[in-house]
Amino acid sequence: MLVLLPPSEGKAASGRGAPLEPGSLSLPGLAEARAAVLDELVELCAADEEKAREVLGLSEGLRGEVAKNAELRTAGARPAGEIYTGVLYDALGLATLDAAARKRARASLLVFSGLWGAVRVDDRIPSYRCSMGVKLPGLGALGAHWRGAMASVMPEVAGDGLVLDLRSSAYASAWKPKGEVAARTATVRVLHAPTRKVVSHFNKATKGRIVRSLLEAGAAPKGREELVEALRELGYVVEEGKAGVLDVLVDQIH
Repeated sequence: MLVLLPPSEGKAASGRGAPLEPGSLSLPGLAEARAAVLDELVELCAADEEKAREVLGLSEGLRGEVAKNAELRTAGARPAGEIYTGVLYDALGLATLDAAARKRARASLLVFSGLWGAVRVDDRIPSYRCSMGVKLPGLGALGAHWRGAMASVMPEVAGDGLVLDLRSSAYASAWKPKGEVAARTATVRVLHAPTRKVVSHFNKATKGRIVRSLLEAGAAPKGREELVEALRELGYVVEEGKAGVLDVLVDQIH
C-alpha cells in the first residue's frame, strides 16, 4: 500500500543537523525537477525579499520564511516526518509509533511537496516555505512543473498495490493516477454523519488517525474493498462512493 499525503504549511525548525544532500532523497527520477525549483527559490529569496514574499503569498508576519528559504542549501536537515507538523501529522504521531509501525511508515508514506515533488518520511530535508500553489517567475506554476517528472516516476513508485490518496487538491494536481493505477486508487472524504456535509479542520485529523490505525494494525489491503473492510474492522464507519471515493462518517467535527 502506498499512502499519498499533503505536507503541512507550518513546519518544525530545521535544527542543527547536516545540510541537505539532494542526491540522498528518494525518487531520484525527480532530481532534475527538484534542482530547478530549489535553484530558483533560493535565488529569488536571496535577491529580493519583497518580491519573494509576494510570489510565495506570505504575510508580513511570515517575512522570516523568505530568509529561511535563502539558506536552504546550508540549513540543517531532519527527517521529513519530523519537519512536517500540523493537524494531520499530530494525529498521525509518527514519533510515537512502535518500531514495526514506523518501519511500515517509512515504506508506505509519500509526502507531496511544492519544493521536493515528493519525499519519504525518512528523507532528510530542511524546513522551507513553498506550497504547490506557488507560481515561480521562471518555472511557472509548480503543479504544472511537477507533472512531467511525476508522470514518469510515480507509476513505478505505486507498484501493483493499493494507492490511498489523502492529498489536498493543490497537491493532487501534480500527479493524477491513470489507467490501472487509477483503478486501484482510493480517496477519502470525511463527512459529518448527521448532516453528510464535508468537514474541514477535523478532516485532517481523521485522515491522520486513519493512517496511524492502518500502520499500527499492519493492514495491507490490496484493493478498495479490502481497505473498506480493514477500516471497518478498525472501528471506522465507511461508505463506498463513486470513482474510488470512500466516505468516512464522523460524529465529532471539532
